[in-house]
Amino acid sequence: MSQDIVNEVYFLLGSILMGIIITFVYDFILIWRKVVRHTLFFISLEDFAFWVACAITVFYMLYEENDGILRWFAVSGAALGMLIYKKTIGNHFVEIMSTCIKKEIYLIRKILSFVFRPINWILKKIKKSCGILLRKQRKLAKYIKKKLTVFLKMLKITLCKH
Repeated sequence: MSQDIVNEVYFLLGSILMGIIITFVYDFILIWRKVVRHTLFFISLEDFAFWVACAITVFYMLYEENDGILRWFAVSGAALGMLIYKKTIGNHFVEIMSTCIKKEIYLIRKILSFVFRPINWILKKIKKSCGILLRKQRKLAKYIKKKLTVFLKMLKITLCKH
């Protein structure tokens, strides 16, 4: 086989691999979206950043391997790589990984709630005690205000008589 044909085959295989890698990386974005809720704005922002990065990467590959010339079999190879990845493991990978991450987060939350349960109990008791003290302080303030008001009235009456 001629060296030119071998180089073209390697270029096609590189294009297929590039399609697989692009789809694999995008699956991590999909996993992130399944784990953390996103608004439409952030979904659009993530997609825009991802596709700009993909365009730069593909352009760099075309520039290095093919002197910047767009070859349709390279685009077809990337599309074939994406299709192969999605049809074989892509959808299962996203579901399995997002489920595992959600379960890990749930487990970590349960462990942390168990660990911090005594601290929460202590904080609730302190808050309750502070509430009781605050109510007693308000009652005392009302009592003192009432006594001072009565004292001021008596003082005014006494001063007016003299």
